[in-house]
Amino acid sequence: MKLLIIRFSSIGDIVLTTPVIRCLKQQTQGAEIHYLTKFSFHKVIASNPYVDKFYYLNNDWDLLMHELKEENYDYIIDLHHNLRTLKIKKTLKVKSFSFNKLNIHKWLLTNFKINRLPDVHIVDRYLETLKEFGVKNDNKGLDYFIPKEEEVKQTDLPHSHHLGYIGLVIGAAHATKKLPLQKLKELCTVLDHPIVLMGGPEDRATGEQIASIDNIKIYNACGKFSINESADLVRKAKLLITHDTGLMHIAAAFKKPIISIWGNTVPAFGMTPYYGNNPVTSSMFQVPGLSCRPCSKIGHDTCPKKHFKCMELQEVNQIAAMAQAWAKTLR
Repeated sequence: MKLLIIRFSSIGDIVLTTPVIRCLKQQTQGAEIHYLTKFSFHKVIASNPYVDKFYYLNNDWDLLMHELKEENYDYIIDLHHNLRTLKIKKTLKVKSFSFNKLNIHKWLLTNFKINRLPDVHIVDRYLETLKEFGVKNDNKGLDYFIPKEEEVKQTDLPHSHHLGYIGLVIGAAHATKKLPLQKLKELCTVLDHPIVLMGGPEDRATGEQIASIDNIKIYNACGKFSINESADLVRKAKLLITHDTGLMHIAAAFKKPIISIWGNTVPAFGMTPYYGNNPVTSSMFQVPGLSCRPCSKIGHDTCPKKHFKCMELQEVNQIAAMAQAWAKTLR
């Protein structure tokens, strides 16, 4: 039986599909699994041993459709469910199972603060697409696989961080998911532990401003490492302090303790750190009592209300105290 799984983006969403891949491969005899994603995210999934073949959405749509038709799939598992995947399903003309994105429910929550979302993690909603195959959640959590050649060497980090560090993700896809610069500086000032700042090239300048507080205690890794190398930095950290980001889900895949900080998005969307049945410490920080949250299921460039209370009122001293207490007990 040959199956095509589709999830185009983004980092976190792709990582959240990994239980589907693993459970389908291990519980369905003779399953040949192919995975289609955007080429820009290929490194996130390319080392997954449960996938037999990869296809990437790049520039040549017609060539991609020709190659997919040649595969003669038995089923499509559509975990993205948008106009582009609809076009693929119509082209291939095979039976498909599609993830319910619950967009109306999310619209009600973001626009009218009416919560009709089920109290179900998105991983379990992804796995719902497999119920006809008799596949069940094995509760082993998420997967992330790093090629040996992309592991970070100890010499890539300063000596001050060789005995352990706290990972701090300063980036996010949208500004309203991120702590403001001054709050990040406050957090790093009160944290009495080596810190590695994590983010993309777009976060490097911000990271330099934060690291200038104490260039010994704080190492700015933003934009210096590939996605797999950054994942390895997460794997080697004692714990991770993070916004609602892809690195949060990568940390969950490595069963790392996570302190997550929530701004315009909310845990009710079902995308909190997911560990399966693994007993891992995790804590979420939100500003209570804000009638404007959530203001978007994704995020904004600036706060629509102009006050940005969901991040400006975050208790960085409490976040730091929790992180330091955890760090003392972790190797």
